[in-house]
Amino acid sequence: MSRLDGKTALVTGSVQGIGLAIAKSLAEAGARIALHGLADAAQVAEATAVLEAAGAPEVKFFDADMADPAQIDAMMDAVADWGGADILVNNAGIQRTASLAEATPEIWNAILAVNLSGAFHTMRRAMPGMAERGYGRVVNIASVHGLVASANKAPYVASKFGLVGMSRVAALEYAQAGTREAGGVTVNCICPGWTETDILGPQIAERAAAHGGDRAAGIADLLAEKQPTRRLSDPSEIGALALWLCAPIAHNVTGTSIPVDGGWTTQ
Repeated sequence: MSRLDGKTALVTGSVQGIGLAIAKSLAEAGARIALHGLADAAQVAEATAVLEAAGAPEVKFFDADMADPAQIDAMMDAVADWGGADILVNNAGIQRTASLAEATPEIWNAILAVNLSGAFHTMRRAMPGMAERGYGRVVNIASVHGLVASANKAPYVASKFGLVGMSRVAALEYAQAGTREAGGVTVNCICPGWTETDILGPQIAERAAAHGGDRAAGIADLLAEKQPTRRLSDPSEIGALALWLCAPIAHNVTGTSIPVDGGWTTQ
């Protein structure tokens, strides 16, 4: 029920981490992958090899700057020439931590440009084609910070709350596109909490050192303030959820924001 043979998936920020895990899940289901990111040739080759080994019949790399609408338009033109995106995963994002008083206009503009406006520009270009074909999936990676706030993250939280709101609007606008048999067009957000990616490495190491080198204890300490399970999610778990949302059987799951956060947002 989750085969995606003949479908093309554009996954932004997919050369590593959660984005690569999502692309890998879609590749395993037979989708062609439009790989995207700001990466050197070695990183692109490594990610491409991972996706081809997973079963992607074709992988093509795009390097558009998600803060630049003109570059996004050029990428979407190229993807359209390649057959068009049946699946769009907006995963690319940036974060800077600063108090509201210390967050400069440059920080605000940069985060909103990539995390929110970038998704707007890909969605407005991709979704009309999805409606014409009767099948389309948009999966926006929004973070728990699209549902709850944390101090010192005003631009990031604003961008993710905005992404959730925009996704709901798009879900309503495209709710009647397609049919149950074709799969319809849906828009959903996945809202990960603490997830095991390279960016957490230094924080985990610091906490583990305080517990005599016990990595598990360090992770539990790091997560204690926010994530009740005190367990990290693996990126592949986010990939599995994204794959399920892309299956035709999920035609009536739209406008949702699904937390994968170990109970963070239940508190």
